[in-house]
Amino acid sequence: MKAPLDLDQLQTFISIADTGSFTRAAEEVHRTQSAVSMQMRRLEERIGKPLFEKDGRTNKLTEEGDRLLSYARRLIYLNRETLAAFDDQRLEGTIRIGTPDDYADRFLPEIMARFSRSNPRVELTVICEPTPGLVEHIKRGNLDLALVTHNDTRGQSEVVRREPLLWVTSANHATHEQEILPMAFGRPNCVWRRAAVDVLDRQSREYRVLFSSFSATVITAAVLSGLAISVLPECALRPGMRVLGEADGFDALPDCRIGIMRGQTSQPEIVDALARHIAESLDNISVPVGEETGSFDFAALAFAKMKRTKANQILPGW
Repeated sequence: MKAPLDLDQLQTFISIADTGSFTRAAEEVHRTQSAVSMQMRRLEERIGKPLFEKDGRTNKLTEEGDRLLSYARRLIYLNRETLAAFDDQRLEGTIRIGTPDDYADRFLPEIMARFSRSNPRVELTVICEPTPGLVEHIKRGNLDLALVTHNDTRGQSEVVRREPLLWVTSANHATHEQEILPMAFGRPNCVWRRAAVDVLDRQSREYRVLFSSFSATVITAAVLSGLAISVLPECALRPGMRVLGEADGFDALPDCRIGIMRGQTSQPEIVDALARHIAESLDNISVPVGEETGSFDFAALAFAKMKRTKANQILPGW
């Protein structure tokens, strides 16, 4: 029987993957660079595959290394969750979190399940509002933490995930072929709406806004019923939608960046723990397609590899 994997080696491996550097990883795990190199040699011997290859001055994961990374993150998380389950000094209290309903439907089940298992004494109070409202709640001290659509002009948030912003229509209707495009958007201050309007104006496409709402449910209903076209991040796609691309006459949109905002709180330990769980959860959640502590590195997770929805892909259902 083969010996189990060493968790210290896996933690170091994750640090190297996130920083792209043995030197910076050594600083993070408080080891010498030679000790880190020795750990990785032993891990490669244990796996039986090369995990790194040089890419200029950085260390890039091989295909096998990239494959190991997702397993390593899950093993480290499970180890932390196991220790927390037997910790008599576990966190307890109440934390207030906000998120748009676009993200709540897709992300909250995983986030809440992970966090509650590790912190059963913490009560989560959740509100769903569009990002501008959540930003105001953070500023007024009404929320401890918010999962928002990142916008450089709205204040600082830690980006934890990037997704393509996509043109979507009904798979059962030819709404996108109308001469004057009927659109369903969020409110005028919605960053996705402004991005879509900029592209349409640049293309000199005629359109009219038929539906305007802060509710993702309303926008989704308008699209699925064939009444309008909209723009949604990959996580918000639903069965029965069709993704439109350049072949359909729709230029690419900027990426959607999902970030975490923190408010002023008397419970920083709980906020840090929840922020870490959110980042780890979003890193593990795949896109919904028919195919298939303060030192936590949020930026590395934001650029994690994921399968992408292709233009003209139809999500089966509805």
